[in-house]
Amino acid sequence: MNAPVTTIPPRALPAEHRQRLMDVAREVAFPIGARLFEEGGRADHFWIIRTGTVDLDMRVPGRRAAVIESLGHNELVGWSWLYAPYIWHLGAEAATPVRAYEFDATVVRTMCEADADFGRSVAQWVGGVVARRLHAARTRLLDLYGPYGSGGLR
Repeated sequence: MNAPVTTIPPRALPAEHRQRLMDVAREVAFPIGARLFEEGGRADHFWIIRTGTVDLDMRVPGRRAAVIESLGHNELVGWSWLYAPYIWHLGAEAATPVRAYEFDATVVRTMCEADADFGRSVAQWVGGVVARRLHAARTRLLDLYGPYGSGGLR
């Protein structure tokens, strides 16, 4: 599949690495309410959103799952596929109808192992996403459950 390189933000990966990644993508669609994955499940795929919105959520004992972050166009859905033990740390649900590019995690990890430059680029991209998501999760959980919310920490 020769998908447009623009589906991954240009700053995320060098052009050659974006294209290599997109060469192994397949187009998928999820209806509103579809679960992409469950917290604790096996992380064997990841997605880049073309259209629509995906909510990341976290199970909270005795409560409904808390939405941690909403993701949209060109955003990466899922990072747990890159780091052993390859188990989802959050859940994900289509908040609207979603069209996305789907990637087989095993294929991409094999590509990363075979080419150190490609692997480093992917690890830096995904690591940056993890750092932003950790901050967003912390802030959201403080807003939901902290005595004074996040206190404006951003």
